[in-house]
Amino acid sequence: MRMFRLSVVLISIVTHALPASAQQVARTNAAVAPVPAGSVTLPLAEYNRLVDLSARSTRPSDAPPVGAVLARADLRLRVDALAVRGAFTFEGEVLRTGATRVELMRAGTVLDARAAGRPVPLVADDGRHAAIIPGPGPFSIGLDWAAPLRATPGRASFTLPVPAAGSVRAAIDLPGEDVDVRVTPGLITRRTSTAGRTVAEVTLDPGSEATVSWSLRPTTSTQAPRDARLLADVLTLVTIAESEVRLSSLVDVTVMQGGLRTLEVALPQGYEVSSVTGLSVETSDHQAGRLTLTLNDSTARHHQFLVALERPSAGGSFNLDTGFPSVPNAERERGEIAVEGVGTLDLTTPERPGIRRVDVREINPALVSLARQPLASAFRYRRTSAVPPSLTLDVQRFPDAAVLAAVAESAVATTLVNPQGRSLTEIVLTLQNRAQSFLKLEMPPDASIVSVEVAGQPGKPATASDGIRVPLLRPGLRTNGPYTVSFVYVHTGTPFARKGEQRMNLPKMDIPIGVMEWEVFVPDQFSVSRFGGNMIAADVIGGVGLAAAYSGGMSAGTFGPTIVGAAGEIVGRVTDQTGAVLPGATVTLDSPQGAQQAVTTEHGTFRLSNVPSGQVTVRAELAGFPPVVRPLTFNQQPQQVDFVMKVGAIEESVMVASEPQLRQRVQGGAQTFAPSQNVTNLQRKASGVLPVRMDVPRAGSSLRFVKPLIVDQEAVVSFRYKRK
Repeated sequence: MRMFRLSVVLISIVTHALPASAQQVARTNAAVAPVPAGSVTLPLAEYNRLVDLSARSTRPSDAPPVGAVLARADLRLRVDALAVRGAFTFEGEVLRTGATRVELMRAGTVLDARAAGRPVPLVADDGRHAAIIPGPGPFSIGLDWAAPLRATPGRASFTLPVPAAGSVRAAIDLPGEDVDVRVTPGLITRRTSTAGRTVAEVTLDPGSEATVSWSLRPTTSTQAPRDARLLADVLTLVTIAESEVRLSSLVDVTVMQGGLRTLEVALPQGYEVSSVTGLSVETSDHQAGRLTLTLNDSTARHHQFLVALERPSAGGSFNLDTGFPSVPNAERERGEIAVEGVGTLDLTTPERPGIRRVDVREINPALVSLARQPLASAFRYRRTSAVPPSLTLDVQRFPDAAVLAAVAESAVATTLVNPQGRSLTEIVLTLQNRAQSFLKLEMPPDASIVSVEVAGQPGKPATASDGIRVPLLRPGLRTNGPYTVSFVYVHTGTPFARKGEQRMNLPKMDIPIGVMEWEVFVPDQFSVSRFGGNMIAADVIGGVGLAAAYSGGMSAGTFGPTIVGAAGEIVGRVTDQTGAVLPGATVTLDSPQGAQQAVTTEHGTFRLSNVPSGQVTVRAELAGFPPVVRPLTFNQQPQQVDFVMKVGAIEESVMVASEPQLRQRVQGGAQTFAPSQNVTNLQRKASGVLPVRMDVPRAGSSLRFVKPLIVDQEAVVSFRYKRK
């Protein structure tokens, strides 16, 4: 390799850009070939690489596109006799480092500028006022500004420079009440008059100049004011709660003649005003059973507002004598009353003059929209005297009975246990749900949720202080019929020894379960015996078909996907003698009205819809199996018909109940079963679908258990085992 020497001066310049690895190479070469002091020896290729590194330039950092941003400007102006003065507040942010010039506004005279109580340096250039602000960082600047007024016949005006901010709002205080103020360009969002002055709230066009003008003479009419003539409609909702009575009155006032600046509303005795809302209401004052409203537009012909009143009640059953809000100055007042109650109530109302009962379906839709409970009764009246209407209600309250929001018709649990004691469990619930959003789970110790599905779509569990919540609803799901919710969890249990006892339990759920089926898949190298817990062994009730035995044939109960039939349907499953499902089998229904066919799914299930009533025949056929025929009488009730097809049999076989005969074998006095399709499906999920690291056993036998009517308790199974 060609070598040469470099002077110490050159090496010191280059090594400022060298990484530590280059210095290590230099020290290594120096150790191999000693050189005189003050020199170092490098390979030519390394030298060229170092020269290239030293010649590279550092990429400059991206600079902000602008030096500063003015985000918001709030302008408060007051007009006096000769000039207009304003207090402006600017908010923004400096993006660059160092002192930055920030343009604030144009024209006018700046009296003072400050930020955080300290003066701000200003620069005036060609009528523009800019501040010098250090950065980077946010800023807030207060500015005092003044400008002269211009007078024309009948009007006065001034020019307002609008800052180039993201949003600009202004409050302009002008002399005189109800003055005709105009802002061009700009939008007046609110105008109020009090104490001889008018305040206009305006949204301005950023970066432009706005002209503010107003009249110098009052705009009141020379005609004598006329008395206001009113028509009123009062819609009142009476809510009888557990400890209070609430009135929600929607008052609609129509002005037929004159102007209306203030409006008085008579209130019933014993009530307190909780709120008054309405677009035309400026202020409200409540004194001595009378509510005085100040309206923001005296020329408007229509006013609408909502008055909310409340008063305490003794609870339970009581007699309620109540009045309603009224408009005393109205020439004609009509009203509607709707009554709703929280809980179970019985209302008795004696007849009152001027008030008549009506059907709740005749009530005004605006009044119905105020209700949160079903309406119990409704009334209509028309006030013909100065006395406001009243109503007497005899309220009888009954205790509420608990109602189930959700119930599981059946639950199918499948558990895979490996020799290390870890278990993977899937639970499939067939639900009837009306209002429950989440299922509360009390998981076994060291258990964690892996996946959740709601009606075939993925869901996301939530963790709370008292357990895990599994969603039962999702957007777009209709819950007017049964549907499935499933979840999978992993549990770290006790590793298997040569022999011993295992105890397993399922999560405790806060909904009742009609029947629970549980299949536990044990590795093939272990034999089990001596079952315990609160579950019933499957062989005690006849092997399989467990859920069907408790639910009248509406659930498959074969440790496979649950089959739910509707009215006019025949459903079922086709299996062989070992219990394995047979997909692709043809199921034919023969009836006097004709024939229809269905093909079994991958789970061996089929569904025949629109089955006519009367005598029908159901036949299952598959290549390699003799056909199986089942005659039956159908009465439009959902019915389940399962078939077991025998290989090589000559005669036809008829199944009367949903009990596929799975292969059984006896080990040490304990009855076990061949794994069902659920075990196979869960093994496939664990291999490539579920995000779980667990060695799932492939060979083994199943233990099957059942428990009817599980309410607020755990399902527990224990057994003794011995290694073969």
